[in-house]
Amino acid sequence: MSAESTPAIVVDGVVKTYGGVRALKGVDLTIPAGTVEALVGANGAGKSTLIGVLTGRVAATEGTVTIGGVQPKPGEPTASRAAGLVAIYQELTIVPGLSAEDNVFLGMTPSSAGVVRGREIHRRYLELCSRLGVRIDGRQMARRLSVADQQILEIMRALVAEAKIILLDEPTAALSDTERVALVRLVKELRSQGVTMIFVSHNLEEVLDVADHVTVLRDGRVVQQGPVAEWDRTRIVDEMLGEAGGLVKAELAGDVDENGVDTSVTVHERRDDQPLIATGISLPGLLYDIAIDVRPGEIVGLGGLVGSGRTTLLRCLAGLEPKSTGTLRIGGSEVRWPKTPRAALDAGVALIPEDRKNQGLVLGMTAAENIAIARYSKVATAGVMSTAQLKARTAELVTEFGFDPARLGAKAGTLSGGNQQKLLLARWRFLAPKILLADEPTRGVDVGAKEEILKALRRFAADGIGVIIASSELEEVSAVADRIIVLRDGRAVDELIRGTDPVHVDAILAAAFGEGHHDKEATGA
Repeated sequence: MSAESTPAIVVDGVVKTYGGVRALKGVDLTIPAGTVEALVGANGAGKSTLIGVLTGRVAATEGTVTIGGVQPKPGEPTASRAAGLVAIYQELTIVPGLSAEDNVFLGMTPSSAGVVRGREIHRRYLELCSRLGVRIDGRQMARRLSVADQQILEIMRALVAEAKIILLDEPTAALSDTERVALVRLVKELRSQGVTMIFVSHNLEEVLDVADHVTVLRDGRVVQQGPVAEWDRTRIVDEMLGEAGGLVKAELAGDVDENGVDTSVTVHERRDDQPLIATGISLPGLLYDIAIDVRPGEIVGLGGLVGSGRTTLLRCLAGLEPKSTGTLRIGGSEVRWPKTPRAALDAGVALIPEDRKNQGLVLGMTAAENIAIARYSKVATAGVMSTAQLKARTAELVTEFGFDPARLGAKAGTLSGGNQQKLLLARWRFLAPKILLADEPTRGVDVGAKEEILKALRRFAADGIGVIIASSELEEVSAVADRIIVLRDGRAVDELIRGTDPVHVDAILAAAFGEGHHDKEATGA
């Protein structure tokens, strides 16, 4: 077989078993060289495990992986890299204290007799920028670059390592719309230069735009494959969800639950007993005199553009910004403004953070331990944690959120993004706070898991908990929120109230851009 006709990757009968759980059940996949292959699948479909097998982080129980005609030793990432495969994950590996060009050549620095050749680095860096059609100051410290630019540095580093195949895992999850367009353009440019790309994404519109070929995983198997011309968003969702598709799609429309009960979102009763009233919320240079309240059973959304202050506001309420100031009343009583997360939790305020891996979970602990960590006393007797009680109690909790109790013993770091988010939901169900703050709760999860998470937030509200949600997916905020506070440049500029129909995304954007004022119902009328 000629080098030109050798497939970039061949996966043959790959099985991966964790204890009694089969995460992959005989996966076959062939990716031609110089193409963009999209891997899609619902939460728990096996994408993360397959990525691990391809990159050498996970050793397959059965089957083989061939990269560029070579079979790397299973379970050895360096062997996969040597064969030409480099993976770029959501959690970037950029060193903030190094310059852009030093990050690109990290570990591969040109030198003579131990002396770094700075001019050579700069010249080659500029050549890479020219090749990719980007302009990033090579002398700039990486910590001052946007996430999009840092991601480009990772791609440049892969090219320095002579990668023939680049795997992008949820590459646009943290990017603005403009940055997403730029990254998609870059993927297409690399394909035109003969680089094979594996594109793993929950953004189906991007998949259809950038991919040559689509492979759908479900329940650890490849259920459908084909050229992108044969696909549209509806078909992808149908294949991802399988027989559950009809039910889940009905739930996406807010029509019925599993028992056929109407679950359409309605405006919650606006009671007088307000569990949270916060006024004068300020953080030097970032937030300016914001007021927000949330009632029992109500979901309040935060709308605004990137950088408007949504995440910062939630961090202040959660005690993560000690320099913030404000006044806070919870359950009718004034409480001290939280300066630490523990103070916020003691007051009844819990946060699902934007960065679940670094700020929400302890990845080396089991799923069950991550749920109970907020209050171990609930599963301890005389100060000693009961393993049996831990498993029994957490199994009850995770079932509500569609998490398989059989995986409670798995390390949190091995789980998919959707399952990790479900652990945080279960943790706060376990703790039962008065207020739940959810920052980008559906980022990096598939369409099925998104709906499960949004429905879970509705259940929290139905149980009398006040919920505040911030998301760059304004359609989701619109779908679940009773009221939306719109932020711009660190200030609250508008309040949109749901009527018989959800608040239009156009109304949120108009307020965010300063186009008009809405102090009445902003509905589809």
